[in-house]
Amino acid sequence: MRYYISDLHFYHDTLNHRMDCRGFRDEQDMNEYMISQWNHRVRKNDDVVVLGDLSMEKWERTKLVVEQLKGRIYLLQGNHDRFVKDKDFDASRFGWIRSYAEMHDNGRKVILCHYPVFCYNGQNRLSKHGNPKTFMLHGHVHDTQDQRLLEQFTRITRNTVRGEGTIPCNLLNCFCMYSDYVPWGLDEWIAYHEKKYDERMYGTTGGA
Repeated sequence: MRYYISDLHFYHDTLNHRMDCRGFRDEQDMNEYMISQWNHRVRKNDDVVVLGDLSMEKWERTKLVVEQLKGRIYLLQGNHDRFVKDKDFDASRFGWIRSYAEMHDNGRKVILCHYPVFCYNGQNRLSKHGNPKTFMLHGHVHDTQDQRLLEQFTRITRNTVRGEGTIPCNLLNCFCMYSDYVPWGLDEWIAYHEKKYDERMYGTTGGA
């Protein structure tokens, strides 16, 4: 099984009181809860793609967390993942570390980057039933005003007529707080964002 999650920010105590307002007592409580949530879902042979900002600390402390996480970890390097440049950094715990990747997940293509890509490769590809075949998974924006702007962009794009149809747009922010710090599969992230889209568009969970 493959899972995705972003912006865990291990050791970033400031996020308990500012921006995310996560509400943990301190970084230790936050770290312990996130590790527990991860390991409750992930098994030894599962893959977890972290879409950036895994940890705020140097490798010496980051490895203490990574060693406790189950599964094979793949990292899309974020702006806070400075530990990968430490002299003592051991990359063997990671399947790979990249700034951008494209993969397939159960017959669908996923574009992976810490930062949202507005016009992504394969964006216009649809199945014979008209369902999207490509999804752009990202992090970086947390649940901030930037995320609201991304939602506006999605709405405008999906309502823009081109040729005989409209333009697909599937930007999936895999922010860890959306899933209560549990890595989710692709279908879970799609369902979450489609429900959120319907709620903002129609004020319901089921459309107009």
